[in-house]
This record gives sequence, structure tokens and C-alpha cells, in this order.
Amino acid sequence: MNGGRQRRGGRRGSQRAGLDSERFDEALERVDERGRSAGRARIQQLQIKFLLAVQAGLAAALAWAAARWLTGMPSPIFAPAAAVAVITSSLGQRLTSTIELFAGVTLGIFVSDLLIEVTGVGVWQTGVIVAAAILVALALSTRGGVVGNASGTAVLLGALSSSRHTLEFPRFIDAVIGGGVGLAVTLLLLPINPLRIMRRVAAPTLRQLADQLGQTASALRSRDHELADRALSRSQGVGAELGRFWDAFGGAKETVNFAPARWPWRRAVRHYQLGAPEVDQTVWNTRVLARRVVVLIEDEEPIPEGLPNAVDELGAAVRALQNEVLSGWSPEATRRHALRAVAHATQAELAGTHLSGTVIVGQVRTAASDVLQATGMDRSEALRRIREVASAQSDPHRNPPAG
Repeated sequence: MNGGRQRRGGRRGSQRAGLDSERFDEALERVDERGRSAGRARIQQLQIKFLLAVQAGLAAALAWAAARWLTGMPSPIFAPAAAVAVITSSLGQRLTSTIELFAGVTLGIFVSDLLIEVTGVGVWQTGVIVAAAILVALALSTRGGVVGNASGTAVLLGALSSSRHTLEFPRFIDAVIGGGVGLAVTLLLLPINPLRIMRRVAAPTLRQLADQLGQTASALRSRDHELADRALSRSQGVGAELGRFWDAFGGAKETVNFAPARWPWRRAVRHYQLGAPEVDQTVWNTRVLARRVVVLIEDEEPIPEGLPNAVDELGAAVRALQNEVLSGWSPEATRRHALRAVAHATQAELAGTHLSGTVIVGQVRTAASDVLQATGMDRSEALRRIREVASAQSDPHRNPPAG
């Protein structure tokens, strides 16, 4: 009898050891994948930063040379400063930043000229001039670029009073020249590759989203509360990436609108942009899904087999979206996986779900609709296809439509 207990205990110990070994291997694989993803992301960031540095250096040199030639100033320091300010503006905001630069400098000169004629120059006069420039700028615009450039110009003109009659005009012309050169470099001489920028930002976002959905499905299958918590935290991290995602699309749109060399890519950029809002919605819907999975496990609700399968298929749809849409391929696999997710979710609902399970089914259907629309399918068609698949699962005599 003791021998039987020992054998059973040995088998249980072997099973635990085997399970621990599998978990260790899975964890090691996840760490390796994160390391590879992080390495790719660092290389991509370095490439973008290198292009930015080259643009800034070229713009500064050209702005200095152009300002000296046009104004005759021996040291036109404001021209390269303005050019670099335009270059280092956020992608998608360079034209706006240039306009703010011009508006702020003009406003600062105008206010400073008026007050210097009335108050003269000195310590307290400089304070009054700067305060007045900021108040006028805030009254006309709440944008930080306008206010910052207006106040900076006011400080300069108030402090360098001995040169005020020769400073204002070159300062404004320097800013115009520098801003124009900065725009010329970014839009004419060295424009970014908008498709490459979008892929570099969108691909990691979609990859993280697909991995998070796979982790959520695994948590459902094993009723692993800790794993479900990690998946929820991961979904919040994906949401934090959306700011970079939208900045990239804004920069791509700006480039194809104003850079003649990139005009042939307008249609491709527009194609990506049409799907961007749906990707955004998918991220938020899957966060709700991940939160409900945590609650479902806590409440010990039933988990039909179709529920984790549905989440898995949704992750496969997102991964296919990354591979197909960002590469310009036909989105057949993306649509097929999205509709399979709906089919599995419907099967889970028919098998019996409680509150959180029913919410998860609804989120899978909503996210599947978002993915279908991200492939270029209009909303009414996506909803029709989803209803057809759901009806086919409810009626076993009907064949589900092909993805």
C-alpha cells in the first residue's frame, strides 16, 4: 500500500516536474521573443533618429548659408535654430509648427516694438514686455508654439535693446528663412518614406495585440488568473502605444500631401488610414475583453471550449492583418480568421455562458467587425457577414459562408 502511494506520489511529482518544465520553456520562449522584438524596435528607432539627425544637420547648414546670403548678417543664428525647430517637431506637426513659429515671432516683434517706444528699455521694462507678449499671444491663440515663440522674441528684443533698431527685421527674416529651409529639407530634399514609417509603428502594435489575445486565450483554457492579469496589463500597454501609432499616420499624411516625391503613395497611405480607426477600436475592445476574462475566472463561470478558441482566432486575425494589409496583400486570411472567431464565440454562447462569458462573446463579435473593416470592408457588409456566420452556427443545416 505504501508502495502504491509512493508510486502515485512519484507520478504526481513527475507530472508537476513536466508541467514546470513546459512552463519554463514557454516563459523562456516569450523572453526570447520579447528580446528579438525589442532588438528590432531599437534598430528601427535608430534608423528614424539617424534620418532625423541628417535632416537637422543639413537644414541648419542650408539655413545659415541662405540667411547670410539674403540678409547679409554675419551670424544669422536664428535661421538654423528655426530650421532645427521645424525638423525636430513631431511627425505630422511640422507644417503647423512652422506656422506657429512665424506667428509667434511676428507677434513678439510687434508687441515689443510698441512697448519699447512707450516704456523704453531696462530690467522692469523687459518683464513688462514679456508679460504683455504672453498675454496677447494667449488672447489670440492657446497653442504652445505661438506663445513660446512670442515670449522668446520679446525676451530677446527687450534684453538686446542697444541693437533693437537693427535686430527686429533680421530676426523675423531669419525665422522665415529657417522655417522655410526646414520644410524644404523634410518635404523636398529628404522626405521620409511614409509607408516604412507606418509599418514600423503599426506592425509592433498589431504584433503586441495578437500576442496579448493569445495570452488571454491561454488564460481562459487553463483558468489561470495570474496569466489573465498579465494579459490585461499587456492590453493596457498596447493602448499606450496608440499615441505613436496616430503620430506615424499623421506624419505619413503630411508627407504625401506636401512632398512631391511621395505623391504616388497617396493612395496606399489613404488605404492604411482608412483602417487605422478600426485598429484603434480593436485595441480598446480587446482591453474590455481581457478585463472580463479576469472577472470570469474570479467568478468561476463556465468556460465553453468555443470561448478560448474564439479569442485565439481573433488573435490570428490580427496577426494576419499585420502580415497582409501592411504588406499590400489580399486580406483573405484576416477575414477568414475573424469570421472563425465569430463562429467559435457563437458556439460558446449556445453551449451556455454566464454574464462575463456573454460579454466576451459580444466583444469578440465587435472586435471581429473592427478587423473586417480594417481590411477595407464597409461596416454594413461586415455586420452582414457576422450575422450570417452566427446564424449558421445556430442552424446546423446551414453551411457557414467562406471567410
